[in-house]
Amino acid sequence: GKDGRLITAKKLKTKVEPTSEIIDLGHVGQVDQIDVSVINLLLQGDFIPVIAPIGVGKDGYSYNINADLVAGAIAESLNAEKLILLTNTVGLLDDDGDLMTGMSSKTVKKLIDDGTIHGGMLPKIGCALSAVENGVEASHIIDGRVSHAVLLEVFTDSGVGTLVTKNG
Repeated sequence: GKDGRLITAKKLKTKVEPTSEIIDLGHVGQVDQIDVSVINLLLQGDFIPVIAPIGVGKDGYSYNINADLVAGAIAESLNAEKLILLTNTVGLLDDDGDLMTGMSSKTVKKLIDDGTIHGGMLPKIGCALSAVENGVEASHIIDGRVSHAVLLEVFTDSGVGTLVTKNG
């Protein structure tokens, strides 16, 4: 990620509720910019890039960034057709524990606002949502523990994970 300044980063600071105290998380960052020319150069050379979620800041320091957020930022920067997030959960679950499959960005926002989507799924669903709102056609959150999960999600009508699109 930081090779060739592919990912430039900013230091991430977070507020702790209820005090709103700002906490310094050390070398944790967020994506500032993606230099797609580095990726395009690799692709032109018939390389498949494997990108670590490490960015470099203007200060020269390396910053660890949430891998889902990096993947989403790269997909947006490349105007990718799809973003596929492989995870260790079946996808997005409703309050009853049932898998939610095809969803529009509007529905996702509503579920975030009402607390249905919370905790560890927020970064994943947030980057899926951002991707579809910034030019990516579809975002998939699927369970990488399932054999042939990508094929089942992409090439079957029912899929095996959660699909997020701009208009549902």
